[in-house]
Amino acid sequence: MSRSSKVAQYLARLEDARCDGKWDDVPELVRKVRKHATDRLCLTTTAETEYAIIKASQKQQQRPGSRPATAVSPKDLDVAQLVPRLLSAIDAEATITEDKYQAQVCVGWIHWTVGDYTEASVRLPQNLENELGQIDQPSGISEWTRVCSIKAAYLKANCLARNNERVAALAVFESALASLSYVWSGEKGRKQLRFWAELFLTEFCMLQSQALEKGEKTLEDPNSLAPFRSWAKYWEVSKDQGSALVGGYGFRGAVPRRRVWNEYYAAISGILQQDLPFPTGFVDVTNEASAYNQLRAELKKVEIAYEGLLLNETSFPRAEEQRQEIEDFVAAVMKNWSVLNGRDWHEQDLGPGGKEGLSRGILDILYRAATKTYHSTAILRYLFTVHLSVAEFDLAFHAFDSYLEIVKKGKARVDKTGHPEPSLDDDATVLEIISQAITALCKYGFRDASEKAHNLGIELEAMLQKLPAPLPNSQDNITTLDEEDGNGVILHPRISSRVYALSWQAIGISQAQWSRTTFDASARTESQSKAIRSFQKSLSPENGNPTDVRTLFTLALLLAEQRELAAAIDIVKAALMSNKKTVEQAESGLYLRERSLIPLWHLLALLLSARQDFVMAARACEGAFEQFDDPAVLFGPQNLQGTFRSEHLNEAEARDDKTQSKGLVDEMDDLEKEGMIEVKMTQLALLELLEGPEVAVNASHELLVLYARLFNGVQPRAPATTQKAPTEVPKSSAGTIRTVRGGIFGSRSEKTPPRGLARVGTGESGRGTIVPERPQTTQTAVSVSTNGTSNPTIQVNGDAGETRRSRRSSSVRSRRSDSGRRNSLRKREPSAQPKRSASTASASHAPHNVDGEDFYTPAADGTPQERADFFTWSSKGEVARQQSFSKGRGLLRFDSSASSTRGSASDRLGLHSLSAPSSLPMVQFAKEQVKRQRQTVLVKVWLMIATFYRRAKMYADAKGAIDEAVNLVDGLESEVAKDTSGSVTLRDPGWGGKKSVEELWGDVQSELGYLALAENSLELARDHFEEALIHYPDHPSAIVGLSNILLDIYNETLLPPAAIPSIILPDGQSTNLMPASSGPQKRQATPNKKENIPELPSTPLGLGGNSQQSDTLEPPLHETNGLSAEELPPPYKAVSLPLVDRLAARDRAYGLLSGLTKLGTGWNYSDAWFALARAHEDSGQPDKAKEVLWWCVELEEGMGVREWNCVSANGYVL
Repeated sequence: MSRSSKVAQYLARLEDARCDGKWDDVPELVRKVRKHATDRLCLTTTAETEYAIIKASQKQQQRPGSRPATAVSPKDLDVAQLVPRLLSAIDAEATITEDKYQAQVCVGWIHWTVGDYTEASVRLPQNLENELGQIDQPSGISEWTRVCSIKAAYLKANCLARNNERVAALAVFESALASLSYVWSGEKGRKQLRFWAELFLTEFCMLQSQALEKGEKTLEDPNSLAPFRSWAKYWEVSKDQGSALVGGYGFRGAVPRRRVWNEYYAAISGILQQDLPFPTGFVDVTNEASAYNQLRAELKKVEIAYEGLLLNETSFPRAEEQRQEIEDFVAAVMKNWSVLNGRDWHEQDLGPGGKEGLSRGILDILYRAATKTYHSTAILRYLFTVHLSVAEFDLAFHAFDSYLEIVKKGKARVDKTGHPEPSLDDDATVLEIISQAITALCKYGFRDASEKAHNLGIELEAMLQKLPAPLPNSQDNITTLDEEDGNGVILHPRISSRVYALSWQAIGISQAQWSRTTFDASARTESQSKAIRSFQKSLSPENGNPTDVRTLFTLALLLAEQRELAAAIDIVKAALMSNKKTVEQAESGLYLRERSLIPLWHLLALLLSARQDFVMAARACEGAFEQFDDPAVLFGPQNLQGTFRSEHLNEAEARDDKTQSKGLVDEMDDLEKEGMIEVKMTQLALLELLEGPEVAVNASHELLVLYARLFNGVQPRAPATTQKAPTEVPKSSAGTIRTVRGGIFGSRSEKTPPRGLARVGTGESGRGTIVPERPQTTQTAVSVSTNGTSNPTIQVNGDAGETRRSRRSSSVRSRRSDSGRRNSLRKREPSAQPKRSASTASASHAPHNVDGEDFYTPAADGTPQERADFFTWSSKGEVARQQSFSKGRGLLRFDSSASSTRGSASDRLGLHSLSAPSSLPMVQFAKEQVKRQRQTVLVKVWLMIATFYRRAKMYADAKGAIDEAVNLVDGLESEVAKDTSGSVTLRDPGWGGKKSVEELWGDVQSELGYLALAENSLELARDHFEEALIHYPDHPSAIVGLSNILLDIYNETLLPPAAIPSIILPDGQSTNLMPASSGPQKRQATPNKKENIPELPSTPLGLGGNSQQSDTLEPPLHETNGLSAEELPPPYKAVSLPLVDRLAARDRAYGLLSGLTKLGTGWNYSDAWFALARAHEDSGQPDKAKEVLWWCVELEEGMGVREWNCVSANGYVL
């Protein structure tokens, strides 16, 4: 072997020994290289010095009690001899640049090893890129030189970091990242390369984490994640090279590898939670994925890596041990989930599975974490929250029950022993999670859930009473002393005013919801009083949250149900007049504050209608949408027309949707959309009241158009019609073309100021006409004109059979928006208020007294006043005066700063800006459940349209609209029958459901019954009402309709049908062989006097004249044609029902009505009470009848144009 071959061989072996860390072979190889290659003095001297450093370090580590960071003694390393010899070799080397570079690095390493970091920083190569650039030859750089470059960067940065120069150290690391290119070039690096590369990256990542924590670096820097991404790349490359890294420590004295992943996860979580721009440094940015997609993918990758290491290296604890790192990780995961599951992130941003897939993944993480913890209360409450978000309510409340049981036992143990347990949640967290559970039960559950929420509210109130007083709002910045036990330990720190307010809010919601579901009338009154007091505590300015919009809404709604209209209006007005949105809210473009105020505007409209200010109520409905400034903000720039279009046009528009910006309605959840539908329905009900049912029929097409816009994909089909559709577009009451934007929420210039709602299409004569366009059904359309219409009269079976007419003004139609109201007690117009004209002439501005309070009717030329019109009357008088006809039945008045002083309501309530409602997580229902919920809303829409048709006497079209609802309910019934999960049945709509299928059938049959009543088919109406009660025994309107028919039977207003069929004569006329009175007949006399029955010439044998009735209050005994009550005539001879049947009808009506008025759905249903008064009267109880009638008057005095529960789709929860 030639000399050159030996030299090359020994040099290669020396290189391998250094790269593989075989330091024991180095001295012999140095000797051989020095023997055969005398010109490589610098190389051999460097190798010898490196060997000496390694041995000195190993000797230091073997000493007992030594720490890895302890520097080596200069005497042990013999620095005095090694450094001068190495420096002379560097000066002598002028040929091989790599040898000189390695020697320079070695000099710095010596000083670093002995703790002389200043000298080490000076001796290390200053410009690493320039040094490596000089030796970068096409043949490549040796592996040990690459190791030295990484080592030099690490040592130099470490020296700077030890002097607290973190930013300069990070700059050194960043400049040396190019040196790592060889590490992930695809070739497997050897031991020393992997060691120094991992040491380099670990120090880089930890230093970056420290700089971020101390504010020396920001996450907004595009390279803020570069160290962590380099670490992740090194991890992947090692796996691809067959030497996958595992957990534990990479080297002695280093941090655990999972710690680096933890810091990576913390950094990327900070970017997500602070909504910072996605850092693009050291990452491949593609145009195919958005920044949200890339951030989500990177977060998921880091989450999987860290979780795997954490779970593998963590054992199950003993009872007294904790796993704090597990709980910290779970807390970080939940914070990220709350952001990803929020409104700013969309389904397409989250990748496959969307938000539901995201939540399912979080559940897997939580259950895996639960296997490494013991009775972790944090994990249990997280499980409750996430299960709730995926609509798994049973599992959610199982987790909550376990949580509450552990917490209560733990708190009792702490109170007994006096030793706090760190694993237990603090009092504030426990109160908050119980409040969330109560809210969820009341929002998505039914009677069983309401009962559970009521019991939880009692427990929550007991907990609050045991805790010390909360921190005052005015002294949040003052340090207060908490009560300590004998050992100086604070067992129960004072809770914040926010948690205190949230707790009392939940207690109030539970009491209010229980009052709506309980059967005990006395308990209902008590619950309502407690609820009002709870809300007042929640809104307390001292230690509550007076700006919470959800509490304000719920309290106002509860007061409205108690007919405390003045106080309710004052609260709603205070919320709406609070300071406008902040700059941050304006820039976000989500209009969250305005969206949360839509139910408040709706409630204001109903309150104004209850005070008979119907025009301003209609303006309040418009105000709910005008707060969004531009209709394009709400509905997007699409040019929506109020007509149905062909399928190919809809498909073409769907293809263009991606290029068009969407409106806010596309970001809303179904509950918000349903709220908008309800506002529109109230607007139509007001239109019917002001202009008549014909105008409401004309405008009801907009309701279907709005539904189609809100619920894309559930667009109601255009039913076929037997008549050619009119070519004229639907007109509004303001005479303008109605689209979703221009019709419902058009600009003020398109509207009549603020008297609003004029006649349709005023012609030359100035008289209003009605455009015949309306929602087309399968029945024939009929054109209707309002010319000559008069106030409808209502037949009441009262004294002397007199008809009871509507007491509303001439411009207000008495038809209301609920079912029929055949015997409804109408409101009367206050005598001091002049009747409104149907025209838009200016109204008087004299103050009028309504509901015991002076207020001013708004001017006709009120365009400049805009929304301020709603709030001009309230400051004119006292708020908390007694209402007329209260008779002492009202609950405790709202006694707070809202009703004690004059001035603006926002000043009185202290509302300068509203705080957003602390809502539950967004619940992702299954697609089948969402479809059922939307179809239920559509059924309600069709039934309301059918009601408009019925009141407009368009009976065929009303039947067609009901048929549309029947088809929908049929489809729902078949879908529920196919459901195999058992969570939904025909009688139970399941968690979050609107109405059960049986209740929907009750609604349909009840509307069919009232349609039959309108057509004077009383027997058919009775059949429909009976069928409605078969489906849903507690259906309010069906009970009222059936009870009125039963009472008509008792009073013999409704007589049995003829037993002998009529005979058709040859001339086509029919004749009846029975007396003419045997058919249904309206009574013209008092219920206690029967008219003489006229007879045909051929009177059947044995039918004589009627006997005289007694003057007693009880009805006479049944006598027919001289027969006694016991001797019933043959059926073909009977002209009335036997007394026992009539008494049974009366008693059944009384039983139905008595039960209904005890229910939460009927305690304030005035029609039911009016029918019950009639039953009392027919039973000979005039005192009870009088008392009930006064109660009816009081209910009617405080009743809006629609029922109060239409304001919120979730009961009392906003």
